[in-house]
Amino acid sequence: MNLILLGPPGAGKGTQAAKIIEKYNIPHISTGDIFRENIKNGTELGKRAQEYMNKGQLVPDELVVEIATDRLNKDDCKDGFLLDGFPRTVFQAEELDKFLEAKGAKIDHVLDIDVDRDELMRRLTGRRVCKKCGASFHIVNIPPKKEGICDVCGDELVQRADDNEETAANRIEVYNKETKPLIDYYEKAGNIHHLDGTVGLENLFANITEIVGE
Repeated sequence: MNLILLGPPGAGKGTQAAKIIEKYNIPHISTGDIFRENIKNGTELGKRAQEYMNKGQLVPDELVVEIATDRLNKDDCKDGFLLDGFPRTVFQAEELDKFLEAKGAKIDHVLDIDVDRDELMRRLTGRRVCKKCGASFHIVNIPPKKEGICDVCGDELVQRADDNEETAANRIEVYNKETKPLIDYYEKAGNIHHLDGTVGLENLFANITEIVGE
């Protein structure tokens, strides 16, 4: 089962990804994780990516594809995978399709979690994390027992820099701009499913399993 997970920041992709990989026993392939792994291990691909990142430049599409497909060639992906953060552009999607076609495979389902902007802003700006242990809370959804204090270790809870209003709004805007052409691409391919990300965690996962199958 080859799956792609799409959704703006704050849509709840992380929670659903964890449920999907547990149920279907497939690896969760996150672009960020692959990049970090290659850089940490000092691979040739990692070194090339690091050069761009050190200059504050985006890693070119071609290199992103190379790093992603290198990971997809690993044995644990033979029976399926869940892609998260890749592809990010139409070029990457086309290259992924070519790569899979050469192996006699294809993307089975693209799961697009949809949440409106106001709700995303509420979710993102309400997140609080513990400075010490990293535990995550939300002032509305998962409030700590004592305001501003971590339930786990008792240290102070803070709002991360990328969770303030301006940064959150920018992250949503960038995602929408980047991803719209990708959604159109998979609409044409006929394998995209739009899911309401506001129905609750369990209902959303039930809707996913209905699409993917038991």
